[in-house]
Amino acid sequence: MDRHTPEQRHRNMQAVKNKGSKIEQALRKELWSRGLRYRKNVTNIYGKPDIAFIGLKIAVFCDSEFWHGYHWEEQKKDFKSNKDFGFPKLKEILNGTKR
Repeated sequence: MDRHTPEQRHRNMQAVKNKGSKIEQALRKELWSRGLRYRKNVTNIYGKPDIAFIGLKIAVFCDSEFWHGYHWEEQKKDFKSNKDFGFPKLKEILNGTKR
């Protein structure tokens, strides 16, 4: 079970600021090489997308494969701590019951 209250967990997760991840950099490099111009980490758009095509009204969010369960059966053995919290949460996400 989670040791934090929902408010504390929300504050902790909100403080995670990951910009320029490997996934994001690879996508931006490919888009740029194809001549597609964009803005990155736009703060005045809801959700603060990683990549935004302002004129086309398209927002792109670059999430890692971990949160989408890619190779879940192999990855779950890598969990070292907080399994009681992490496993059910990821199962909710993978089953589509968590939005």
